[in-house]
Amino acid sequence: MGAARQGKTDQVREEEPVSDRILTLPNVISVIRLCLVPLYLALLMGGQDLAAAVTFAVAAGTDFLDGQIARRTHTVSKLGQLLDPTVDRVLMITGVLGVFLVGRLPLWIILVVVLRDALLLGGGSWLLFKRGIRVPVIYPGKFATTFLFVGFAGLVLNAPLVPGLGLTDAAWLPGFTAAPVSWGIWFIYGGLILAIGTTVYYLWAALRALKAQGLGGEGPR
Repeated sequence: MGAARQGKTDQVREEEPVSDRILTLPNVISVIRLCLVPLYLALLMGGQDLAAAVTFAVAAGTDFLDGQIARRTHTVSKLGQLLDPTVDRVLMITGVLGVFLVGRLPLWIILVVVLRDALLLGGGSWLLFKRGIRVPVIYPGKFATTFLFVGFAGLVLNAPLVPGLGLTDAAWLPGFTAAPVSWGIWFIYGGLILAIGTTVYYLWAALRALKAQGLGGEGPR
């Protein structure tokens, strides 16, 4: 019974109608979140850590709203399917660049996050517009994004600082040295592990969809 009910639920989700509407509440929320990005960056570069952290937290914390509202009100749109993950990627990239510019994050973490998000954003857009394929977001991917958002907010706030583990002198591994560090760094590490794992899954899912499309005929070009 439980398996049958779950299968029915999954089928309903798959059959959720997708409209061509532009002006929907979920899309408005996504645009508002996007507008908070330059505000966050301006506050952070102006030395207003608390205000920047609050702005970033609001933009990141409302991540689930647009998708939940779209599904519950049956207002899922093609624009929203692209806009929601795009805003997440822009917020992620801007967040990581911001804390790097104020010297609170090493370069290698920047490269991992930015390159991953550029791959997901560019690859996802190509798949959707050129091949008509959309790889659904999985919950571990959402958890990865949440962990990274929480970690960035902690680094932006930069308080309280916690003692490092003192396992190495390598300055490029904050938290593992003896120097005090923002608690947010541990959320960053957790998010990175999940992010790398989900990226491997997304690549595998995309390749599988392309292979299936090749067997069943080409999608839109």
